[in-house]
Amino acid sequence: MKIAELARRTGLTAHTIRYYERIGLMPRAGRDGAGHRDYGADALIWISFLGHMKAAGMPIQEMLHYARLRGQGSQTGPQRADILRQRRELVAAQITTLQATLSVLDDKIAGYDAEGINHADRNQT
Repeated sequence: MKIAELARRTGLTAHTIRYYERIGLMPRAGRDGAGHRDYGADALIWISFLGHMKAAGMPIQEMLHYARLRGQGSQTGPQRADILRQRRELVAAQITTLQATLSVLDDKIAGYDAEGINHADRNQT
């Protein structure tokens, strides 16, 4: 698929995809007869993974390190798994914090809702 199609299917811009290639975050795309980038389905999978890592708060330098290890082959699997385990721990901690924050918000909203009902009752009497 051409870069425009990959951009459309991933939500990234063509500029971002070229940037990812330039810095080594994505493998260089093959070229068609006209010299245009030609991506396979594996590019979609990799970009989806990168999106999840970005959402997980992984810095680009860490993504680059992971990508370099990936490029070295399956013997780096244990190292990549360690990187993902560490990121998972950070995400789990963030989820715990966000769940506590959600609880505080729910309690506060419930308090305001209860006040609104009390004020309405007083206004009707």
